Amino acid sequence: MQYPKKVDLGDITVRDGFQHEEIFIPTAAKLWLSEELILSGYKKIEVTNFGNPNGMPQFRDSDELMKNIRNSKKLKDKLDDVEITVVTIRERAIERAIHAKKEGWGPDRILLMVSTSETHQFKNSGLSHDEYWKMSEKYIKKAHDAGIKVNGTVSTIWGCPMEGPTKMEDAVEFTKRWLDIGADDIEHADHDGSASPDRVYKYYSMLLDAIPDSSKHLAHFHTTRGWGLANVLAALQAGITRFESTLGGIGGQPANFVSGVPVSGTGKYYYKDPNGVGLVSTEDMLVMMDEMGIETGINIDRILEIGNTVEKIVGRRLRSESIKMGRIPKSLSGRK
Repeated sequence: MQYPKKVDLGDITVRDGFQHEEIFIPTAAKLWLSEELILSGYKKIEVTNFGNPNGMPQFRDSDELMKNIRNSKKLKDKLDDVEITVVTIRERAIERAIHAKKEGWGPDRILLMVSTSETHQFKNSGLSHDEYWKMSEKYIKKAHDAGIKVNGTVSTIWGCPMEGPTKMEDAVEFTKRWLDIGADDIEHADHDGSASPDRVYKYYSMLLDAIPDSSKHLAHFHTTRGWGLANVLAALQAGITRFESTLGGIGGQPANFVSGVPVSGTGKYYYKDPNGVGLVSTEDMLVMMDEMGIETGINIDRILEIGNTVEKIVGRRLRSESIKMGRIPKSLSGRK
C-alpha cells in the first residue's frame, strides 16, 4: 500500500465543531483554542460563520472573535503563515467578509457550498443549483478582488439524508465547475457519515484521474457511523494529502437549541442520535498518521493536552480515544 509521506492538515473545531453544541461557547474559549491550534503547528483553521446569527447564535460573536485573533499577542508574527477561513454561504455573509478584509481583520479564505442533492442544496442555502452557481461566479470575483481565497465545497457526495443515494460522478462535475469559475480549492464533504471506505477510494481515484493536482482537493469526513478513520485511510491510499478534522470528533449540523433557547439552525436534525454525530477526531487522526510515518507538522503531544481541555470547555466526554490513551510508546520508558 502506498501512502503520502506528508499531509497538509486543517482543524475546524472552532467552527464546525462548536456549531453543533447546544451551549454557547464563550468567545474567550474560542480565541484560546484558535491560538493553541496555531501554536501547535496548524497553518489552516476555520473559526466562524458570517451568516445570520439568528439561526446560528453560536456565531453571534464572529466579528469579535476575528478581531481578537488578528490582535492576539500570542500570535504576533505567526499569522502571516496561517490561513484563517470563515463560512459564507450567501451574499450578505460574503459582503461581510469582504468588508472585514478591507478593515484589516477579515478572513484569508471563505467557504461556499454546493450539494449534489438539489433538496439539500435548497435547505442549506435557500437557492437552487442554477441560482447558487450564478451567485458564486459573481462573488468569487469580488472576493478575489478583496484578496480573499475561495473554497468551493461539494457536499452530499456519497448520499443525502433527505434524498438518499447520490451519484459520485455528479460531484466530480461540480468540482470541475467550481474550478472553472475560479474557486481556489475544493472541499469534498461527507457531511453526514454516508461514505463507506470502498466508495471513498473509488471517488478520490476517479477525482484525481480527472483533476490530478492533489493540492486542490480537501477531504472532509464525518464519523457518524464510526467509519471516519477508515475513510481517511482510503483517501490516503487514493492519493489525497489534505484533510480537516475536529478535536474530540465534535461537530455537524448546526444546533437548533443553544443555551436553553430553541433556534432554527438548519431545521430538524437528520440523525436518530443528535449526540452521536461528529467529524473525524483530530487527535486520533494525528496519532494514526504518526504511527504510519506520515509527516503532519503538528505538535501531537500538545494537541492531546488541548483535547482534554476542549472536553472541559464543552462539558462532556468527547469522541477521541487518543486523548485518554495517549500516543503509542516508542521506547521501554514509554516516552518518545
